[in-house]
Amino acid sequence: MTLSLKLKETAEYIQSKGVKSIDFGLILGSGLGELADEITDKIVIPYEEIPNFPVSTVVGHAGQLVYGQLSGKTVLAMQGRFHFYEGHSMQTVTFPVRVMKALGADSLIVTNAAGGVNTSFSPGDLMLITDQINYTGDNPLIGLNEDELGPRFPDMSEAYDKAYGEVAKKVAAELKITLQKGVYMGYSGPTYETPAEIRMSRVLGADAVGMSTVPEVIVAKHMSMRVLGITCVTNLAAGMQANLNHEEVVETTERVKAEFKELVKITLERI
Repeated sequence: MTLSLKLKETAEYIQSKGVKSIDFGLILGSGLGELADEITDKIVIPYEEIPNFPVSTVVGHAGQLVYGQLSGKTVLAMQGRFHFYEGHSMQTVTFPVRVMKALGADSLIVTNAAGGVNTSFSPGDLMLITDQINYTGDNPLIGLNEDELGPRFPDMSEAYDKAYGEVAKKVAAELKITLQKGVYMGYSGPTYETPAEIRMSRVLGADAVGMSTVPEVIVAKHMSMRVLGITCVTNLAAGMQANLNHEEVVETTERVKAEFKELVKITLERI
């Protein structure tokens, strides 16, 4: 089955559940899925019920689509995303982004938890993603290109929408939230990076490293979507603190999630 046919089947199933047009797609990362709980008039669809959808296996990821109203906008949120390290193909990981576009979303907000590489960052900082480096060793657009979905060679000059970023910066200033800005570098995972890899990442221009987001944004740009990306810096990367573990990631997002949610909600209202 071609990608276009799969998309049609999935979109029709989601529409049959009562989902209509969408203003924004939201992808909620580790520990940040609670934002979906604030969506009103909601329709919840578990991933396992959706044709052509895989199931999220990561602790802290709920594994469902949530549709409804948030900050005056109609949104479709992924409460839990898919990762390359779970064994999914890049095409599978990014399939939900294509579904959002098929359902009418022209804009995407991506959030994630990441390790801070920039030495001026502290755990708990939020970072506006200004650009990205694909260091996963793969690309979701490899293979046959279906021209109705997007061009063979998409332009990544402005992967993250500058105008959306300006709005987020203004909102952060009003809320007195320190919003760092920087480049997100995507690794495949599931291992955390070595201290040597972190030194390399810094030399290459990364401010934060993580295991998601990059493929999703490539596919969003393939389909001409506008993207806002915000990272929660949950820990300092390898070699910058004693050791790394997933519990710390969840704990830090717990600590800053109120600020994070407020920033996303008010920004969403204004863009």
